Order: sequence, then C-alpha cells, then structure tokens
Amino acid sequence: MQTLAVREDTRVLLSQDEIPTSYYNIQSDLSEPIPPPLDPGTRQPVNPQSLERIFAKELIRQEISSERNIKIPEEVREAYAAIGRPTPLVRAKRLEKFLKTPARIYYKAEYLSPTGSHKPNTALAQAFYNSQQGTHRLVTESGAGQWGSALALASGIFGLKCKVYMVRVSYNQKPGRRTMMETYGAEVTPSPSNDTKFGKSLLDLDKQHPGTLGIAISEALEDTVTHDDSRYCLGSVLNHVLLHQTVIGLEAQKQFEKIDVMPDIIAGCIGGGSNFAGFAYPFLGEKLRGRSDARFVACEPKAVPSTTRGTYTYDFGDTAEMTPLLKMYTVGHKYVSPPIHSGGLRYHGKAPSLCYLINKGYVESVAYHQNEVFQAARTFAQTEGMIPAPETAHVIKFVIDEAIRCKERNESKVIAFNNCGHGLLDLKAYEDFQAGRLVDYEPASIQVDNYVS
Repeated sequence: MQTLAVREDTRVLLSQDEIPTSYYNIQSDLSEPIPPPLDPGTRQPVNPQSLERIFAKELIRQEISSERNIKIPEEVREAYAAIGRPTPLVRAKRLEKFLKTPARIYYKAEYLSPTGSHKPNTALAQAFYNSQQGTHRLVTESGAGQWGSALALASGIFGLKCKVYMVRVSYNQKPGRRTMMETYGAEVTPSPSNDTKFGKSLLDLDKQHPGTLGIAISEALEDTVTHDDSRYCLGSVLNHVLLHQTVIGLEAQKQFEKIDVMPDIIAGCIGGGSNFAGFAYPFLGEKLRGRSDARFVACEPKAVPSTTRGTYTYDFGDTAEMTPLLKMYTVGHKYVSPPIHSGGLRYHGKAPSLCYLINKGYVESVAYHQNEVFQAARTFAQTEGMIPAPETAHVIKFVIDEAIRCKERNESKVIAFNNCGHGLLDLKAYEDFQAGRLVDYEPASIQVDNYVS
C-alpha cells in the first residue's frame, strides 16, 4: 500500500471518462468585462458579426460568451482521448532532491501529445467547429511550429486542408517542425512570403527578413479573406483559444484532489498566453471566487518583455494592422523580435484576459534571458529525464529559483507548472547553448503607439 501511494504521488493519472465535459470560461468570474476589441477606424467595440468572414461562428460565440461552462462536443472529447488525454500530473522528485528543497514540484505533462505540446487542445476544437460549418481550408501562422503542427494534425483528423505561414527564422531553425506539418498534410510557407501582398512588400525591402508572429498573422489573415473556402485559426491570445486549453487545468484540479494536495504557486510560460491560461485559469477561478490564496506567475523572455516592460494599452494584434485593436500589454506591433530560440514566445502582445489579470494584480510576471533558461532546462533534463521546449524552459527557470527560495526560507510550498512542450525538435537550440553561441537580447528602449486616449 505504501508503494502504491508513492507511485500515485509521483504520477497521478485519470481515466479517459474523466476528460472534462465542459470548458471553463474565466470571463464568468470577473467583476467587470474585459476591455472589448475595438474597430481601428471607429474606435468602437467590434460587431461580432463582422468577424464571421474570418472565424467559425461558434468560435465567435465562445469569444464573447460569459457562460462559466461551455460544453465540449463529444467528437472533440473522442479526439482528445485518441491523442492521449487525460495527461498525467507528475511530481518532479528527482529535481526536488537535486535542489535539496522542501518544496514539492508538480507538472502537467502536456508534451505527451502527438505533436509534443499543448496546442492540439484548441486545434481539435477549432477544426471541428469549422468542419461543422462547412469550411474546407484552414489558414494560420506559427512561430516555433507547435501551433502549426497541432492545426495540421487536427485538420487531417477532421478532413480539412491547412496552410501555415511559419515565421522565417523558425522555418530555418526548426526543419523538423516543418517536416511534421507537411507529413500531416499541411502546406508550409516561410513568412514573410511572396504568397501575399503584405509579405511580398516586406521581402522587396529585405530579402532576408527574419519575420515575426505579427507579420505571419497578417499574411494568414490576408490569405483567409482572399479565399472564400477558408477560415482563420489562431493558436493563442483570443478568449476562445484560452477557453479550449482549460481542459489542462480542469484535469489538474481532479488530479490534485486525488492526492489531497493544493498548489501554493501555479506558473507557466507566456507567448500569447494559451498554455498558462489553460493550466492556471481553473485554479484562478477559485481565487476569484474567494476559495484560494494561491500565487500565479507568468514567465516571458527578456527579448520580448511585453508584460514586464510593455505598455497596457490598445494595439493591433498583427503587423499589417488588419486585426481589431486589443487591450493588452504590448511592446508595439511593429517590434521586430530578436531571433531567440523560443519562437512561441516572440509575440509583441499577450492575451487580453491575461493582461487584464496582470494589470489587476491577480497574476505576476517575470522575464528571463535565454542562456539562463537553457541552463535551467538542462538541469531539468539531467534530473527528470525530459528535455523541455525552449518556451517551457522559462517557467522551469522560475520553478527552480522558487524552489531554492523555499530552501532558504525552509518553506514547504507546492509549486505546479504546465510542462507545455518537449524540446526534441529544438536540439539545435541546445547545441547552440552548449557551444556558447546563444546571445541574450534585450531592447534598450520600447516605443508603443497610443491608439485610444
């Protein structure tokens, strides 16, 4: 019996019939609505119907919904089960022992999906809703390739074509991701590209333009509106995307209940905000309802310090200014992100809901350089045996630092984080780190335009 208890504490499992039946919508528990997207021309809230040419109608409904629980279609739950949900909750005992910390460290093993990240949780939902509406082709952008891989997989499952604009620097850095997308049947194009007017205009000025997520979003949107059979899918930032990811946190809540543990600190890395929100929002909902005093920490790169050095204001979500204005922490939609290996964290802004929660003090944010996060990732790999994605390495850096602080204060806190992706297709980044070739980038100054007074 004692052996069984130890095993359960180390790797907490759920059965497939325990996959959540509904998504959790944090907007239901906020004391006021999140600042709405604005039409850049009128500066008035966007009419949801105007977005129907871009997104599936059900996704627009979810975007503006204030329902606490939104039912997961059975077809999507079946797809979740087919790709390995529920994922385990794992205790990092060997890391704890190495750090000599009294803290207990747990992580949600989202890297076990077929594409190696948490992204299929929303990709499957978005592909399903589009297939139900009669869409034939999905278009998107991708930074490091995790999102593009996920949408390529989901498109294949639900019988849709898929086009991915992949940020050029990542397209070159991560050929494995490109190959994965193409194997699933997607067409992958480096961004900026000659496939769109906006991409061509940038290449005319600079043939070697490294690209940014903002540019790739612009290209994907232009592609979408010029093809009648297509709809756009986004891998982060918007409410409906974060909503789908809450299957992670809802599962984790059940798993912690099984071992009678309550996390004191809940953390995740942030690019657009989907993996942090997916893990943290169900727990954060408990705090908003006065049932928890847990601490929430979001981790970003110093190279793109949106929440730690950016401005909380309205900004475009893309570089070509095709999106509505979003109220978020931003370093400016024209910011050219340095070519750090954490491609998924190179976005100039963050999810409006996450930014609202940071602004109100419910969530803290911290930033790190890439060399220190790779050192933390290597420590994690050498103790836990799992090689994390560069993005995930940011939260691992925080977790290690916090566990050391617990040792210094003799505090036995429970630290939980979302292990949102593996680094097996990012080994070039580890090679560069171990060879001393990584550069730590940080902007000297940040200029953000004010669109709404």
